[in-house]
Amino acid sequence: MNETEYKTLKELSTDGTLSQRDLSKRIGLSLGSVNYIIKELVKKGYIKTQKFKNSNNKAAYVYAVTPKGISARVKQTQYFLRVKIEEYERLKKEIDELKKENMYK
Repeated sequence: MNETEYKTLKELSTDGTLSQRDLSKRIGLSLGSVNYIIKELVKKGYIKTQKFKNSNNKAAYVYAVTPKGISARVKQTQYFLRVKIEEYERLKKEIDELKKENMYK
């Protein structure tokens, strides 16, 4: 799962009634990209879609994250957290080294 799929899955976990347009605004991607990502998440079995009529007589979808999707999201969260902590530790070490260099000048 890539980062854009993760962000999409995370948003849909929070609110499965989001329109693709609203979702695209929240995650900063084009509407076409969001449509593609949703199709991929459905293919992978991470979400299910259900069509309904909204109050404006337009067809809309509700997105339900499946148990497989929840599991994938948890694993991806753990992975991203591990990567960010490692990045933080590297940056902290680099900052500490730069501080030491400046103390001796």
